[in-house]
Amino acid sequence: MRRTIHGVHLCWGTYGFWLPNDPRGSGSETVWADHLKPFGDATFAADRKRSRAKTGHDRQQRWAAKRALMRPPVLFDGYQAKCAALAFGEVLAEEEIPVWACTVLPDHVHLVVGPSSIPAHMLAIKLKRQATIALVAAGLHPFGDEVRENGVVPHCWQEEEWKVFEFSPDDVRRVIRYVEANPLKEGKPRQVWPFVTEYTGDLA
Repeated sequence: MRRTIHGVHLCWGTYGFWLPNDPRGSGSETVWADHLKPFGDATFAADRKRSRAKTGHDRQQRWAAKRALMRPPVLFDGYQAKCAALAFGEVLAEEEIPVWACTVLPDHVHLVVGPSSIPAHMLAIKLKRQATIALVAAGLHPFGDEVRENGVVPHCWQEEEWKVFEFSPDDVRRVIRYVEANPLKEGKPRQVWPFVTEYTGDLA
């Protein structure tokens, strides 16, 4: 019997946050970038529901790979984070998808949203695209000084995203608490966004 999806936890990093051959595991099955291949094969992790951020690993290897990137890893400041978050809100409002938690940290994003007809991967693409457009328009894109002749800027987001489907109201509440607590772990205040609504336990 197919289980009912009550919510989706989406997470992705900024450019350089989590590489395909990160020794803690990744969501990638192949390392496509030639400048990253010397640091090992992709470290695909089948179990992606469990956070691997604190998994023991070779930190020197991880930082050596980051230094080999074509551009410095992206770290958003407060203005960039706010610009991206409000752009996410615009997309989710347009698609009529409820948002129950949102946190935009310097190097990664967490969202807890309601179920919808849009596949999670495609929703993540739309959210990144709209945030990129907003960052460029506001003159806040990290690579805004590298605009190509066709008007395209280098990616400031990772291509892959981490997505976990939640199958009960309790699971949704648990992940909402996790996302809301993320800034506190970094000594930052809890984030409050106008497009985030209270979770009632009802399906959208």
